[in-house]
Amino acid sequence: MTVLHDLSRRPGGTFALFAVTLLCLVAIAAPLIAPYGPNAIAPASRFMDPSLQHLLGTDHLGRDILSRLIYGARIALGISLSVIAISLTTGVALGVAAALSSRVVDLFIVGIFDVVTSFPSIILALALVAVFGPGLGNVVLLVSIVFIPHFGRVARAQTIAIRNSPFIEAERVLGAETWRVVLHHVTPNIIGPIFVLACMDIPVVITIEAGLSFLGLGVRPPLASWGNLLNDGYTYLDQSVWLATFSGLSLILATLGFALLGEALRDTLDPKLRKSL
Repeated sequence: MTVLHDLSRRPGGTFALFAVTLLCLVAIAAPLIAPYGPNAIAPASRFMDPSLQHLLGTDHLGRDILSRLIYGARIALGISLSVIAISLTTGVALGVAAALSSRVVDLFIVGIFDVVTSFPSIILALALVAVFGPGLGNVVLLVSIVFIPHFGRVARAQTIAIRNSPFIEAERVLGAETWRVVLHHVTPNIIGPIFVLACMDIPVVITIEAGLSFLGLGVRPPLASWGNLLNDGYTYLDQSVWLATFSGLSLILATLGFALLGEALRDTLDPKLRKSL
């Protein structure tokens, strides 16, 4: 509760908590709150303006825009959390292993990180998806590869900073196995900055997924991805502006909310910046 209180007092913290909470609730309750099915086609109702029947209008197939945006939130949040979970777990494992292993192993793992990070994230994701093909599973797996070095480098740096600490040395003297030291002493002391990084990477993942889907290389129709909705809105922009407008606003709200949440968490958890409260 103290962290939530401090977050709400940070600039943008209240908006971040509101936006992220709203997105999570919408994604979880999508089947309950969506007025129509995401793929309910009604050709006679195509390109309708917002009304009481369709609060945000309809698209070129007569599908309810609000319902598709709600299900799109589930896709965006599901993919981003899956990517972060995979890349965080793998990155932390590799980073800690590099810091606690021999110099040869350390250089090898860092070299892999250097190769992956030598390409811009969106370009590498585009290349991998273009080679292995689009689809929900491929997007999650391939975008996760892009973000593994982000967490691996932070985990390695944090582990190097504490690996010679007295409490670590005491555990080694007492004969504790390496896995026990890592789980009970290293991980709890490095997870704070990594968690903040995860929050700040979520909007990047959402944006990459939307970009790939917009280009036809991500989530495939008829799944209601925000990227697909933006593509449809752009294609039929001369006939209706509502789909492009509302899907763009949804993407802005989600990415801005998580970005501000990450910054607020960083400021709240940093002892030096906490003094400014």
